[in-house]
Amino acid sequence: MTAATAGTITPLHDPGLVVRTRWAVRDTLTITRRNLLVWTRVPAYIVFTVIQPVLFVLMFRYVFGGAINVNVKGGYVNFLMPGIIAQTAAFATFGTAIALAQELKKGVIDRLKSMPMARSAVLAGRLVADTGRMTVTILIVVAVGYAVGFRFENGAIPAILMVVLAIVFGVAICVISAFTGLAIGDEESVQAFGLIWLFPLTFLSSAFVPVQSMPGWLQAFANNQPVTFVVDTMRALALGGPIEANLWKSIAWLAGIFIVFTPLAVRAYKRAA
Repeated sequence: MTAATAGTITPLHDPGLVVRTRWAVRDTLTITRRNLLVWTRVPAYIVFTVIQPVLFVLMFRYVFGGAINVNVKGGYVNFLMPGIIAQTAAFATFGTAIALAQELKKGVIDRLKSMPMARSAVLAGRLVADTGRMTVTILIVVAVGYAVGFRFENGAIPAILMVVLAIVFGVAICVISAFTGLAIGDEESVQAFGLIWLFPLTFLSSAFVPVQSMPGWLQAFANNQPVTFVVDTMRALALGGPIEANLWKSIAWLAGIFIVFTPLAVRAYKRAA
């Protein structure tokens, strides 16, 4: 391809992969900053997203904890906190689906698509910003857990790995939420749908009670779903115990979620109008 400039023919070269990647990263960071600025201007939203997991910690610790017997060093609070942290990571993704549905309905996504920027930046920037918000929320929940008696019993490095696994798990659920938010496109419907599948997935797992205490038909489900594998891995990292089997199952589930729902989210974003 050529272009005439001042009476001469000048070749126009497409930017290379490195340049396009640099532009995409820059645009993604710009959209991330935009999303973070929106949250700082609505402090009530940040407060409410933190209050919910803190309330779960306090309720399960002091209301239900005395009635649930577990064979774990440190008692029920140590059993509880990995489950609460995983649930916090999953529930934090409500914001992703709702925000995308809102922006789709208001035409914000259409306007962003029309701008001279990487088209991937809108979706990627939302996921990066939500990951940052989720990470801050998880760290606050860990601090609250420490205040009510939770302790890491397996050293600093496994504790860090537990938090990292929770974040990766949250990002995987974020991708599902991004798809549902763009596919459904209505804020109230997205919120209702999120409750329908997230609540059973987190509560019908090993997050809050031992699976052995459930009826047999529920154990079959609880023992073979991703939240249980992730929570059991997090619990082993935090408290000690066998890790490998549940870790590989967690990785397989998370990889499967990314493989299936990332293309679906991208396709829903491209079709969004």
